[in-house]
Amino acid sequence: MIDVVVPSVGESISEVTIASWMKNDGDFVKLDEPICSIESDKATLEISAPKAGKLKIVVAEGETVAIGAKIAMVDETQTAGASAPAAAAPAPQATAPTQSTSGDKNFPSPAAGKILAEKGVDPSSVAGSGKDGRITKADALSAQAASAPAAKTQDADLKNLAAQTIAGSFSRDIRREKMTGLRKTIATRLVNAKNTTAMLTTFNEVDMSAVMELRKKYKDAFKEKHGVGLGFMSFFTKAATQALKMYPAVNGMIDGNELVYHNYADVGVAVSTPKGLMVPVIRNAESMSFAGIESKIIELAGKARDGKITIDEMSGGTFTITNGGIFGSMLSTPILNAPQSAILGLHNIVERPVAVNGQVVIRPIMYLALSYDHRIIDGRESVSFLKAVKEMIEDPSRLLFDL
Repeated sequence: MIDVVVPSVGESISEVTIASWMKNDGDFVKLDEPICSIESDKATLEISAPKAGKLKIVVAEGETVAIGAKIAMVDETQTAGASAPAAAAPAPQATAPTQSTSGDKNFPSPAAGKILAEKGVDPSSVAGSGKDGRITKADALSAQAASAPAAKTQDADLKNLAAQTIAGSFSRDIRREKMTGLRKTIATRLVNAKNTTAMLTTFNEVDMSAVMELRKKYKDAFKEKHGVGLGFMSFFTKAATQALKMYPAVNGMIDGNELVYHNYADVGVAVSTPKGLMVPVIRNAESMSFAGIESKIIELAGKARDGKITIDEMSGGTFTITNGGIFGSMLSTPILNAPQSAILGLHNIVERPVAVNGQVVIRPIMYLALSYDHRIIDGRESVSFLKAVKEMIEDPSRLLFDL
């Protein structure tokens, strides 16, 4: 038997949570085949099989274990080609005996199996969205139990209908879930940012007409040449990095009794993932082209959503941009990503009536928000920084000439 243990996933991390098992107890696995994902307070990582053989799970999905702890074993003396031995005892997972044994098809994960059992739903009636049709936790949560058998009398039918209507209209059900390490860390960091900084937010609005016209004119040629789309985020990243050169305090931070200023811009881009908010960092964004920025955003956002992002790829940013507009947000006050001193919030683009040269016209307008730490950034600097971003977006030629 070869032990599968939790590897070190970063400095200061002493424990992780078993996020999900990709294989089931008793499955045959290949060398280096991913078998489970673990979640620390910073990222989600995959663990692969150290040998080919038969898997024996010893730690249930959702459990928290220390770094170096044994979570499974692989019996390398047994392979998929060998004759199948008697069924092994089930792993210590809190699942109900509702699971199919016909491979991954319609086979629920441990957490999904428990939910289906509580609902009284037959796994064979649920279409799994996971790998090879496996039923995920999300599938189980959305599954509905089959309707009860028809009553024998009309009165019983009416009573059942009334009871279902009342239950559907006045449900008081609750659902509790254990807080993940990542969610606890997000909560702690946000509260600390609010309690330990002198945070203020300043606002402005930007006419997106020029950028939208430029994007419309060149997006096809841009995609053909560079293989990535031309999005708004690259315009704002370029504008922000140029504005950071003009107002270095916005790109600084407080370290004890010292003010730290950076002569580079490592820009964090906030990404919403199924596990929570993550902020992968674009290193030296000030020196990158539009195509380079777009490619890096796609790469890092994809890793974050797939749980492949590394701790290094989310560490050390000097400034953050978050785009609530993709979810329809009109205006918000983003919270600082400590120890950074500023964060730029983008919002949705809405056609609004505005005055231009004494005439009321309709223009695509976005509201911008800059939250900043007033201990290091003065009001003049924050307002001027946001005004500089606005001017570069409204006249994109400034981005080409660094004006």
